[in-house]
Amino acid sequence: MTQTAKTTRDDGQLTLRDVVAVLERRYPLDTAQSWDRVGLVAGDLDQPISRIHLAVDPTLAVIEEARAAGADLIITHHPLLLRGIHSVATTSAKGASVTELIVNDIALYCAHTNADVADPGVGQALAAACGLSETQALEVTEGQELGRVGDLPDALPLAEFARRLHEHLPATASGIRVAGPADGTVRRIAVLGGAGDGAFDAVRASGADVYVTADLRHHPALEAREEAAVAGGTPYLIDAGHFASESLWLPGLAQGLVAELGAAAARLDVHVSQVRTDPWDFVLGATGPGASGPEQHPESEPHTNDAGDHA
Repeated sequence: MTQTAKTTRDDGQLTLRDVVAVLERRYPLDTAQSWDRVGLVAGDLDQPISRIHLAVDPTLAVIEEARAAGADLIITHHPLLLRGIHSVATTSAKGASVTELIVNDIALYCAHTNADVADPGVGQALAAACGLSETQALEVTEGQELGRVGDLPDALPLAEFARRLHEHLPATASGIRVAGPADGTVRRIAVLGGAGDGAFDAVRASGADVYVTADLRHHPALEAREEAAVAGGTPYLIDAGHFASESLWLPGLAQGLVAELGAAAARLDVHVSQVRTDPWDFVLGATGPGASGPEQHPESEPHTNDAGDHA
């Protein structure tokens, strides 16, 4: 005989078990890539949850922000313990993070590549910021759709498209980088949140005019532009930043959690972190068409974005 677990405690208080159940319906663990480490990292499934903190990265600053806000649970995109460690002593950042979580009774849950491939998920959030409404998978990896590709309602100059995208992204020191002529015409857009310079074959096969991703290394990006030069000039490239391109998912996650928890969410506060976990603080010497001067970059402190609260 099987029993269905209660969705709340007898006093009506949500538990970590309730929230995890929603997260694993939205982002099934078995849809994560084989190398990934997702799911519950710290916490007691029966502990009460009244405040949830959402962030891209589980950094010490994010954990401190959550502690100061009285959060019971942090949900991040990137895992804290992706690679094995042999100590959680506070002499290392990982150890200090784990200790802070446990000492302050803060649970940690990570939804990484299972959130990348979800619908809605990271890919759809970035596609929406680009102005795309209907999209299809950019590629299929380990049986899961990864990235999105779709068409704008109307063609735009590359510079105008980049400007509109930039308006939807949280401020970072390095902004976005663009490869291609400012007046180049773009309509078909491929996107992949986070690091995406391993997907150029899929981008070319998609017929995209521009590829929006992050962490574009010199050689793959240069070779992609060289290949484009002998094939009509596209795809152009936009490096939107790893943190910025994936942070767009957080407001939708907040809204989705509240919606799926229903009446039980009446006693729940969901907050999107204001910590900017992009690692760069300032840039110098930007040159070339459209380059901005240092006075146009955000101050290095505090590391914040304008995602805001969602309850």
